[in-house]
Amino acid sequence: MNLPNRLTILRVCLIPFFVVFMLTDFAGGASKYIACAIFVLASLTDALDGHIARKYHLITNFGKFMDPLADKLLVCAALICMIEPGAHYQIPAWMVLVIISREFIISGFRLVASDSGVVIAASYWGKAKTVVQMVMIVVCILNVGASWYQILCVALIWASLILTVVSLLDYIVKNIKVLQEGSR
Repeated sequence: MNLPNRLTILRVCLIPFFVVFMLTDFAGGASKYIACAIFVLASLTDALDGHIARKYHLITNFGKFMDPLADKLLVCAALICMIEPGAHYQIPAWMVLVIISREFIISGFRLVASDSGVVIAASYWGKAKTVVQMVMIVVCILNVGASWYQILCVALIWASLILTVVSLLDYIVKNIKVLQEGSR
């Protein structure tokens, strides 16, 4: 198993630890900081594994499958934890549902496309959505309680939601032929 795939597996293995520190006071007042550090570390492994895989031509079928899945698991775990009453920053469940639904829809598109031999690459909007989501999650976990900080959290949540919908529409418009071809 190559280094990028090991980093992907590490990211998946970090998720339960992240969830424990997000949902408990296992480490007292430090729990949210530990959760945040784990999330940042896991997010950095995402950037690092992709960079290494492309630079050294270490792209594998396992990596093509697991890397996006690991990303979705990490972000979805964080968002679901933020629905919990008493979370460091609570995000409305309907917003989390929209964001997670988009991930399922795009995964479905990619699955149908791969059956037709079509690769649906990440778009600019999809990449922007991912970056904003990860920044939003970090900022919301670190919630310092100041009124300006609350405004920042709300702005990032709405930006994440808007980019989620825009990226979904972008994928649908650019790839609608994938679904139409199967219906003929």
